Amino acid sequence: MTKDAEVTDRIDAMLAKAIDVTVAASAIPMAYFRKPLDLVAKEDDSPVTIADRNTESFIRESLAAAFPDDGLFGEEFGVAEGRSGALWIIDPIDGTRSFITGNPLFGILLGRVAAGVPEIGVVRMPALNETFAGARGKGAALNGVPIRVRKTTDLSQAMVYVNEAEKIEAADPARFARLCRIGHTRRMAYDCYPHALVAAGQIDVVVDCGLQPYDYLPLIALVEAAGGVICDWQGQSLTLNSDGRVITAATPELRDAMVKILQG
Repeated sequence: MTKDAEVTDRIDAMLAKAIDVTVAASAIPMAYFRKPLDLVAKEDDSPVTIADRNTESFIRESLAAAFPDDGLFGEEFGVAEGRSGALWIIDPIDGTRSFITGNPLFGILLGRVAAGVPEIGVVRMPALNETFAGARGKGAALNGVPIRVRKTTDLSQAMVYVNEAEKIEAADPARFARLCRIGHTRRMAYDCYPHALVAAGQIDVVVDCGLQPYDYLPLIALVEAAGGVICDWQGQSLTLNSDGRVITAATPELRDAMVKILQG
């Protein structure tokens, strides 16, 4: 077997395991969904529940057993250093506010970054029974069916989602006003699902802000595997140290147009 074939087999195996882990982990938040919950405030005042912690614990234990040399970085329990130089990124419930209010648009995010390069990304939507998954050089799929971004290049014809709209408006009303005038169709939204919809070819652009590394790093491999682009508001590649302001776009032309809109 050639070295390239070995790498391909390794990526395939890791992606399959990541999908299996997130699908199995879905049972944990679903056991609590739309039921009374005890809420705990984090330091940033965002709500966290036993469902978040139990879901992340399950994912961490599963990954540690399957990939003992890899590190782990999760929202609830932080970083566990590994020996391989690779890091699994975990957001056990992306969209906790959706989850606690009975909105089904919350997700489990899982990604793997090796040598600083995102190579695997999974967005699992437990309440919708949807799994978006992609790997570097391998393409992307929704529940096993290949997906691809749209080919839109003209922003005036694009379907645009603006995440965290109230934060954007509060920080810069003029910028928010510009966002409200773009595209063929606009929707205000939150969390990971709009980014997955770009990968699936349902919409064209998402602009987002206030994200942490575990919110955006798992999205990168998925979006890129589907043929899309994802970057910060300056058009630069995302890293662990990015400022949490994100553009996901179907095409480079839309990315460039969005950078101009956001920069004024």
